[in-house]
Amino acid sequence: MLVIVIAAVVAAARSASLLVINKPQKSDAIVIMGGDSNDRRYWSGIELLRAGYAPEMFVDARADAMVWGHTAAERAAAFIAESGGDLRPHVHVCAIRADSTRGEADYLRGCLAPLHPQAVLIVTSDYHTRRALSIARHVMPQYRWSAAATSDDSEFGVRWWQHRAWAKTNLLEWQRLAWWQAVERWRS
Repeated sequence: MLVIVIAAVVAAARSASLLVINKPQKSDAIVIMGGDSNDRRYWSGIELLRAGYAPEMFVDARADAMVWGHTAAERAAAFIAESGGDLRPHVHVCAIRADSTRGEADYLRGCLAPLHPQAVLIVTSDYHTRRALSIARHVMPQYRWSAAATSDDSEFGVRWWQHRAWAKTNLLEWQRLAWWQAVERWRS
């Protein structure tokens, strides 16, 4: 019984680090997953683009919900125009109309298709990398996928027990990953 308890404690302590995959590889395109509450993913993508990880970058942004008269896709396009500098011609908005990673992947397929990429690099929040990669590989198995993790100490840390927000993010992401693996991936 003691061995089981110790194993459970060790597994729980390591649970957050198991969500994180941070192994970016040279690719044909970089995809910035939507849902970022700040612009950390974008700036990480810009750094990777500038470092030569890929020649093109797509920023996923919602085009189906208005806030203060503009969609997130419109705001993203304006932000890219302001901040893209010399990389601006290589940064594109991928307008999505979905509120899940699975739905986002369906729209992403259409944005990537004209490039005919062999490999795609996903940039997303650190806790979201495992699920995002699993979904992308399932929806678009024709591409080689890798991930770059972007961290935000206000949202998540691998020592999840140290902050309430980290514990909540860890638990919610494990729930979403379990739902994806057990149910959603098997739907047509």
